[in-house]
Amino acid sequence: MKFLFYTLFLFMLGLVSCKTSSPEKTETFKVWGNCEKCKATIESAVNVDGVTEKDWSVESTLMTVKFDTTKITLDAIEQLVAKSGYDNDAYYGDDYAYGKLPACCQYERKPFELK
Repeated sequence: MKFLFYTLFLFMLGLVSCKTSSPEKTETFKVWGNCEKCKATIESAVNVDGVTEKDWSVESTLMTVKFDTTKITLDAIEQLVAKSGYDNDAYYGDDYAYGKLPACCQYERKPFELK
């Protein structure tokens, strides 16, 4: 009886201690922009494999992304947003892409400062 009890105890202990961490991560970062058209462009820029959820808020100008860390990094996501013409916490938006944005989406750009 004791043998069965100890075996069960060790089995349960093994299950609890073998918890694997999830490769999914949620991050938030600032992306400059103005309107709903900006929202559509910014969110479509990160419509890539590995990004499972994305939401850019017009009011707070914060981008929240949920992504699989085995497929894409936060840095790569921020680069994709910058390539679409939008400045963010880490990268200055592409000048050519910014120039092609609709007039309502051309926000006041601030000088880029390195972190």
